[in-house]
Amino acid sequence: MSELRFVHLGFGDEAVEYHAAWQEQRRVHTARFADEVPDTCLLLEHQSVYTAGRRTEDSERPLDGTPVIDIDRGGKITWHGPGQLVGYPILKLPRPVDVIAHVRRLEEAVIRTCAEFGLETTRVEGRSGVWVLGESVPAPVSVTGGLRLDFDPRLNDEEFDPRLAGPQYAPSNAGQRGEDRKLCAIGIRVAKGVTMHGFSLNCDPDNTSYDRIVPCGIRDAGVTSLSQELGRRVPVAEVLPVVEKHLRAVLEDAVPLPRAV
Repeated sequence: MSELRFVHLGFGDEAVEYHAAWQEQRRVHTARFADEVPDTCLLLEHQSVYTAGRRTEDSERPLDGTPVIDIDRGGKITWHGPGQLVGYPILKLPRPVDVIAHVRRLEEAVIRTCAEFGLETTRVEGRSGVWVLGESVPAPVSVTGGLRLDFDPRLNDEEFDPRLAGPQYAPSNAGQRGEDRKLCAIGIRVAKGVTMHGFSLNCDPDNTSYDRIVPCGIRDAGVTSLSQELGRRVPVAEVLPVVEKHLRAVLEDAVPLPRAV
């Protein structure tokens, strides 16, 4: 892949309103398709906002009617806001595009970033993004007559809504429950062979913002941050150069191939 250009759109007090960043993505996407600019990664913090990908269900949106911006990426609903490093890699890939391979490259860059901070992260089969694994959920206990003493609604109820079950089930408390928790969400779109959208890495956000939604449509896991996992404040400014280093290493060294057909 060609040399990757990084563009900083705004951080901290200059955090970027979502529509403004979306418009800039589209502008750079058009320029990249026309080969007017090189592969480019926009890096920024967003002002607080909920965004919903194409597969978002009504039951996953805020119960109180908080506004949500519906967008053209894959995936479901998530939150963006202060303390979260957002990256939008706008890259030209060979056709037919291998979307999964692109997602795996982004995951790899974030996994390497977390490792540099001393945090072990991984992928979870069937779920995009970068995760901190929780403790194994104990198997339900069987008693005489074949009854299963299984009272945890998360285990069998696909419609279980943590927002209605008390703070102990809130996504932001997943670490205390010993559950898997997502550290970095990934959702992308590919148009005309050029990628849009990307990743959001939780550095030091207020994760209770996720408690108003069903993050990424996942009811049996939660969310976390570098600060939460490492037990110290890890601001976006500290993570930014490390993410850039590993994105450059992974994406520039990659030799994207067309998807097998």
